[in-house]
Amino acid sequence: MWMWFKSSCQCRGADSVNMKVPLVVFLVLSCSREGLGTAQTVTISQRCLMDTNSFLSELKRDHPKEYAVQMYDAFGKMGSNVEGGNTDQPGLLQECRSAQAPSFSGQYCQVFLQQGSMEYFCGICVPDSCKEEDVQWMVLNDMFQSGHTSLLKPFPSVLMNESNQEVLLTHCVPDALTPDTLEITCLFVCCLMVAIPLAASLFTALKTWQQHREVSPAEESPSLKTGLGRYGTMSNNHSDSFPLRSVSNCIEAFSLQTTTRGVLSTSSVAGGGYSSLHGIRVLSLLWIICGHSVQYPIITSTDNYMNWKKSFEASPLYVFSLSGPVFLAVDTFLLLGGLLSARSLLGSIQRDEDTLSLSVVAQYLLSRVKRIQPLHIFITCLTMGLIPVVHWGPYWFTFVKTIMDCKSYWWANLLLVSNLLPAHEICVPWTWYLSLDFQCYTTTPLLVFLYRLNKSVFGLVAAGLLLLTTVTSSVVTALWHLPVFHTTIMTSENYVFYYLRPYTRYGPFLIGIVTGIYLTTNNGPLILQKWKAVVGWLCCFGVMALLVGLAYVLREAPSSPSVPHALYQGLHRPLWALAVTWIILACEGGYGGVIKTFLSSRFWRPFSNISFACYLTHPVFIIIYIGLQETPIHYSDINFMYLFLGNVVLTLPVAYVLCVLVEKPYVLLKSVITREQVTPSSYNIK
Repeated sequence: MWMWFKSSCQCRGADSVNMKVPLVVFLVLSCSREGLGTAQTVTISQRCLMDTNSFLSELKRDHPKEYAVQMYDAFGKMGSNVEGGNTDQPGLLQECRSAQAPSFSGQYCQVFLQQGSMEYFCGICVPDSCKEEDVQWMVLNDMFQSGHTSLLKPFPSVLMNESNQEVLLTHCVPDALTPDTLEITCLFVCCLMVAIPLAASLFTALKTWQQHREVSPAEESPSLKTGLGRYGTMSNNHSDSFPLRSVSNCIEAFSLQTTTRGVLSTSSVAGGGYSSLHGIRVLSLLWIICGHSVQYPIITSTDNYMNWKKSFEASPLYVFSLSGPVFLAVDTFLLLGGLLSARSLLGSIQRDEDTLSLSVVAQYLLSRVKRIQPLHIFITCLTMGLIPVVHWGPYWFTFVKTIMDCKSYWWANLLLVSNLLPAHEICVPWTWYLSLDFQCYTTTPLLVFLYRLNKSVFGLVAAGLLLLTTVTSSVVTALWHLPVFHTTIMTSENYVFYYLRPYTRYGPFLIGIVTGIYLTTNNGPLILQKWKAVVGWLCCFGVMALLVGLAYVLREAPSSPSVPHALYQGLHRPLWALAVTWIILACEGGYGGVIKTFLSSRFWRPFSNISFACYLTHPVFIIIYIGLQETPIHYSDINFMYLFLGNVVLTLPVAYVLCVLVEKPYVLLKSVITREQVTPSSYNIK
């Protein structure tokens, strides 16, 4: 999820301050410019020099003009709580731009600085007649002086051991980036993907209206009424030619009259399958949104990062925002994916005369691509298209980095291999999970084939794969001295080999496949005595609590290969998956009690139906929120609780709209064309 996001945003800290200025961004932004040593020889433009001198001279007057006061006020200034992480000095972007001198306007620029081992940036306000190279020259030559005071003050020696400042980079923030051909194409694709279902809805409405005009209610046949009730506007005119009828049905498959039906249903019949999965899915999604709501701002734009770090490391109550335990929710999704993939494939085999043919496998994989790729492509295009047209604030740089990755590596998202790229090259970073999920998904046919061929061979292969992925995770952790907490300083490129790759994440999905096969093929009860169910629940809760607690005990990165860290990283994912598996088996086997009632509540089902869209959509809101901030965000529990709730409230309606406009039409296309029965179970996350 946010691990990639962090890899391009977090840098080495000072003695007591962890800074988050992205050196990767420095290199990206400066790769097309001359080096700093060359920049010192650049001659500043006369217009820029004249306007800057006018601004500085105006500040020395007893009563300076309003524009000069605004520009001075917009300069970044040192604040309190430097020890707690408040080192960035963004200033005020909008106030700078609102300054209007007789011959120039204010322009907001950022100066990235280094003082000792600490890196930070300071916002400055300069005349808009100055180009970036002019600003860099003025900073390097210390022109920003008001009387005897520099407008770019270093931190005092009482806070920093090193008093000298080093300029790393200067950059002026544009009002908006200029979209290029690729970005315009992305916006066009997004508009087209939304316009098609809207046009189909209009067509279907006109067709329904025409049918009602031609056929009075008294003359409607029962078959026509059945067709209208089932598909909304399906025509039963068999005199139509097959091509025309197919085209008409395709159009209706994309219409809102068809796609909205059943999405918000709370019916237990409509949900189908294992009812406890709805609650597990929604709670896991909320856990992920909560973690992202905290972690995205924390690693980019907070003024008390160190205070937050000390707080969450001291208390397990921060389990919902921790970067270690919160990602157990990802393993829950992998478990559910494996379970439902096995169920789906076994159902296809049964419908195909109990034969696992190549056509069944091909249809199985095609259904998965059709399930995830339309919305995945839409979100990727939307992210690429939004970045150049939004008026970003001082914390713009992370999002520019994202679009630079997308321009080069968009094809990895299309081919579902983005998790195999280096962390800093992933386009739309939170979509790495879809690539991992699909790669795991392709192994289900092989395991189902082995199960049908010989159950003993299947058991040996499954056990071998589980052992292999566990050992691999442990070895990778030991070799690179990886911590359990992601927030600890680490070499991100090493960590990506543990976090993103299928060979370390396959365990929960494999357990899900085994669970799905068991639930689909075994009709007998799992447990016969109640005392065994009690023991199972106690073990389940004990394992979950142990995994969360050990994450706090092992939070520091080891200086040498650590057996406890290696064992935890190798075992905690499959153990968590086994604990969740028990919850599912107990609930479906009649030993769930109040937990079964809670997880199977009809309340969860509408949210479960749109959970895939929620997952892909919620980071967009978080990114926009951070990117539009002009000042650092102050972390407090109440602030981030409201931020989490705000993200959820914004995500739900937008996710619903994207579900019915983009996601569901492709899932239902074949069913509507062939007049198959459509239920929400047809488009639940798998």
